[in-house]
Amino acid sequence: MNDKIKFELEFVIQSSPQLLYQYLATPSGLSEWFADNVNSRGEKFTFIWDGAEEEANLLKRKSDEFVRFSWMANEDDSYFEMKIIVDEITKDVSLFITDFAEEDEVEEAKMLWSNQVSDLKQVLGST
Repeated sequence: MNDKIKFELEFVIQSSPQLLYQYLATPSGLSEWFADNVNSRGEKFTFIWDGAEEEANLLKRKSDEFVRFSWMANEDDSYFEMKIIVDEITKDVSLFITDFAEEDEVEEAKMLWSNQVSDLKQVLGST
């Protein structure tokens, strides 16, 4: 089995942490930008894209700060995390993404996240 490579991305988002968190942690919020549709039952989330379903477990969350999911199809310790960071001085809000990908898929995964976050910014009215 190939070891996946951890990568991190940062995006500045013009939004309050409380509003942003709703788009990261709720099925209705995630379905606005991350997937075509999202359902949840307890800690199990089902993400739907073009009729294909992927299931993930919500591993950890802290209100207005971060969510961490693990794809159920993964047989390793990888996860994806969306963390909200507020700069102490400027009060700028950033979204930190942590994810894992195969070595030859890291750039593609980064581009996918950039596109997804671009959709999120549109939904939030953040340019």
